[in-house]
Amino acid sequence: MMPDRRAALQQTSVPTFAQMLEKVRYEGAYPTRERAEEAVRLVVAGLGRQLTGDERVELAACLPHEAARILAEQIPDTEPLTGWAFVKDLAARTGASLATTRWDTGSVLTTVAALAGPELLTRVLRRLPSGYALLFGRAELPQPVKEAA
Repeated sequence: MMPDRRAALQQTSVPTFAQMLEKVRYEGAYPTRERAEEAVRLVVAGLGRQLTGDERVELAACLPHEAARILAEQIPDTEPLTGWAFVKDLAARTGASLATTRWDTGSVLTTVAALAGPELLTRVLRRLPSGYALLFGRAELPQPVKEAA
């Protein structure tokens, strides 16, 4: 019975898309809700092209319905991008500067991180190539070196 209960609690704690946009608008200091929505749509779609596996499904469940749909509609890329390449790809898609795109990415992904929670975010970051932790508002921790057997 616990998984059903946890799912019910999680569903009730998911904010509306409007609430998510207001949080992104506040965090990113965007002048309008429309500008915040542009950033959310761009970055969440980009994340949907990078993330696969159970983490993708679980993350979608933490997002408002509209954002979850944007994430889930994307076909994952066959070659995952590093965090910096992710920002450059988003900038190329919009024609925006790298600085503006980096700002948009951080504003949206820190909100996504708050919605996901620390445990899921840790798993998401393990699935993605290097360079995403800072985009989500976390320190980039070095990976332990594996010794040859």
